[in-house]
Amino acid sequence: MSIKKINEYLGISLVTLFVLSLLGLPRVILHDLSLIEEGSLVNSLFVFVPIIIWIGYIVWQNVKRPFLSLVVIGLFYGIFLALSHQIFWNTAFNTSIQLGGNLSHLSPLVSSSIIRVFAFFSSLTTGAIVGVISGLIASIINFLKRMRGK
Repeated sequence: MSIKKINEYLGISLVTLFVLSLLGLPRVILHDLSLIEEGSLVNSLFVFVPIIIWIGYIVWQNVKRPFLSLVVIGLFYGIFLALSHQIFWNTAFNTSIQLGGNLSHLSPLVSSSIIRVFAFFSSLTTGAIVGVISGLIASIINFLKRMRGK
């Protein structure tokens, strides 16, 4: 499927979805560099404002497929999350991480590699879940808008 057909199917360009997903990147970087603390008001703003903008923009633009569009944004965000965590890994974790239990005998390099792979896919999953939840919210808002309009 071509990019043009995807854009037509979604009712919004992939470039726009890509740019919207970038709004989530500052929090990821600031968190990985330990410049903002989890649970703080600033962190909460960096977490929720981009998502509110994503949903608001998709609803405001009356995108044909809001759920799928937000899932795509979430997937893009998950990719940025995964890449950012890999780039800033050594800054976020000052010491090497060692697996325990049956895997405690593995070398630090193997342990780190395993953890990084799991972290990468965990980030992709997180992005997808954020996209699904955002998409559900946008779909509900659109449904309520249609009901009110009747």
